[in-house]
Amino acid sequence: MVSPIFALYFLLLLLIGLPVLFALGLSPVIALFQADKLLFLNMLYQRLYAGMDNFLLLALPFFMLAGEFMVNGGITTRIISFSQTMVRHYRGGLGHVVILSATIFGALTGSSVAATSAIGNMMIPEMERFKYDRTYAAAITAAATVLGTIIPPSGIMLIYAFVMNTSVAAMFMAGIVPGLMLCGALMLVNRWQIKKYPQVQQFDKALPAERSAALKAAVLPLLTPVIILGGIYGGIFTPTEAAAVAVFYAFILSVFIMRILKLRDVFPMFVRIAVNAGAILIIVAAASGFASVVSLSGIADTISRFFYSVTDNPYLLFFIMNIFLFFVGMFLDAGPAILIFAPILAPIMTHVGIDPVHFGVVMVVNLSIGLATPPMGLVLFVASAVSGVPLQKISRVIIPFLAIEALVIFVISFFPTLVIGLPKLLGMM
Repeated sequence: MVSPIFALYFLLLLLIGLPVLFALGLSPVIALFQADKLLFLNMLYQRLYAGMDNFLLLALPFFMLAGEFMVNGGITTRIISFSQTMVRHYRGGLGHVVILSATIFGALTGSSVAATSAIGNMMIPEMERFKYDRTYAAAITAAATVLGTIIPPSGIMLIYAFVMNTSVAAMFMAGIVPGLMLCGALMLVNRWQIKKYPQVQQFDKALPAERSAALKAAVLPLLTPVIILGGIYGGIFTPTEAAAVAVFYAFILSVFIMRILKLRDVFPMFVRIAVNAGAILIIVAAASGFASVVSLSGIADTISRFFYSVTDNPYLLFFIMNIFLFFVGMFLDAGPAILIFAPILAPIMTHVGIDPVHFGVVMVVNLSIGLATPPMGLVLFVASAVSGVPLQKISRVIIPFLAIEALVIFVISFFPTLVIGLPKLLGMM
């Protein structure tokens, strides 16, 4: 057995500001040296390598590269223009545009951070021009762009499927209804909140010709998720192959059809994604090693016994898990949190009758929303940088949006058909 003190070291390293990667890697090593169990270090190195040596994980850099082509290939303007023609005439119209654009953008890029930067840079000044409060514009942008990691294809869902050996296709399909529910719920809150800003200017309803022109301009980018998900669900591609096809399609679209990107722009994009993907996969490796030490320490069994001692009621247990995951999301990014906690928590939920795909989607949604929660929400920092509004101000204004997102989490937790109904209907489960 390995002493569980490494978990305390992990928390201490995080508190002193050490990056998650080094906290994950150093805490078990320190504990093993302290306990004079150096033989376990060899096992740890093997787990680090095994954590990256998986064909499924190749989909992550491919999806990231496809998203990079989309972000830099001029699709942001087209998606926002399309969204404006659809929803701008409703009360709080530009807020609805941000939410709808974030939903579509999530299906194209799978990145909340990229969505916050791309949509925020365009829409926050636009909203301010039409008398929206700048802090409100930044808050709604942060709240909406967390959909980037929920709407499939989602890299975070891919990581959960890798860790728990569940179907990627089922995870992606199960995320569609919760993602659309969050989109609708945010629009309802925007419609209610906008009453506080009577100075906001309204728009006329777009003419059919405007809608037709906007749809025509956006239709090719909008085909991206259709190709990815259709290929996976139709059995044509594996998730990794679908991601590679998405890169090829995005490359052709951006360089040769829309002609926004030049060939000379492509190599720097490959370099950026190689660096970013390398950082993510190193964290995956470190988290895999950390998880192996967790299993040797008996922490997982202790946590399981604790939860079983509290209750064996699946609904109450799900409620407790959601509260726990919400706090985890406030301090840890979704990827490392899933790598660390999914192997511990998912078996507990499966034991009381919760489907692992159902729990996985709820976990992904919960931790994704954590990207917009203070004090460590990455999306909040990006929204603050893009808007120039202090983080504290955005954190106050975003509360109603976080509250409705939390409500959606509990709804999809206690009504599993909303999550697993669609994949079951299509024979994926």
